Order: sequence, then C-alpha cells, then structure tokens
Amino acid sequence: MKKQRLVLRTVILIVLLGAVGYTIYSNFFMEKAEIKVGAEAPDFVLTDLQGKTHRLAEYRGKGVFLNFWGTWCKPCEKEMPYISRQYENFKKQGVEVLAVNVGEPKLSVQKFVDRYQLTFPVVIDREDQVMNAYEIDPLPTTFLIDKDGKITKIITGTMTEEMIKQYMESIKP
Repeated sequence: MKKQRLVLRTVILIVLLGAVGYTIYSNFFMEKAEIKVGAEAPDFVLTDLQGKTHRLAEYRGKGVFLNFWGTWCKPCEKEMPYISRQYENFKKQGVEVLAVNVGEPKLSVQKFVDRYQLTFPVVIDREDQVMNAYEIDPLPTTFLIDKDGKITKIITGTMTEEMIKQYMESIKP
C-alpha cells in the first residue's frame, strides 16, 4: 500500500513539474507575435451571432477596422453608433468592421446589437484567446489593419465619429 502511494505521488509530482516547466518555457522562450504598428495582425477565427465563422485572413485585400468592446463599457456604447454609420459609408469602398465582444453571453450581445441596429459582423471571443493575443487593455481598443494584413494604427479609448471616418478612410484599399 505504501509503495502504491509513493508511486502515485511521484507520478503526480513529475506531471506537475512538467506543467510548470512547459509554462516557464512557453512564456520565456517561445516566440510570440508582437502586437505593434507595422506587424502582421494575428489571425483568428471567431463565430458571429448568426453562427457564421469569420477568419481575419479571409479579409485580406480589404481594410479591417477591428474593434474590441463590451456591452458594459460606456465608451464602447458611445462609439458603436458612429462605427455603424461610418461602416455604411465605407463598406462599398473595401472597409470591413469586425467587432469582437470580450466573452459576454450571446443574449446580452444580441440585445446590444439589436438596440443599436448594428449591421457589421459582431463576434464573441468566448475564451478571451483573441483578446489575449492582441493584448487588449483597456476597452475599447481598435486596430486598423490594411489590405495586406498589417496593423497600421492601434487606438485605445473612445473615438469621435470624425475620428472613425478618418481612420476608415486611411485603411481603404
């Protein structure tokens, strides 16, 4: 009996040490995509409220206005109608909006989308993987991505409608 417990404890200790070792290795030695202006925007696949998947790489050739937001975020709430109006002006000119909600329940997000009559794709980052990959803090944060998939600007905080218009103009293909 004692021998079985010793073997079990040893196995558990080896597994734990392996996990700690891998975590240290991945945090310090594995290359991470650098999130900065001029870098390639990390690809991701997320699902919208209608169940359609959106892969960032599939938007190559278009400008992408990538906005991270939450329904509880007052600055996000303020700028969403501006983004929606400007999207209507720029979508025929090759500019797409992808609004990434930061892991809220689908019902809350759908109510928000319905209230503001948003027509651009709204996807939910359920496990915060995309938010973490893009190092999001604070909300709202917006990435301007050119037709080649490069980040041209990173905006944190609330934008005015005029700013949104200028930013969308700047990423037209």
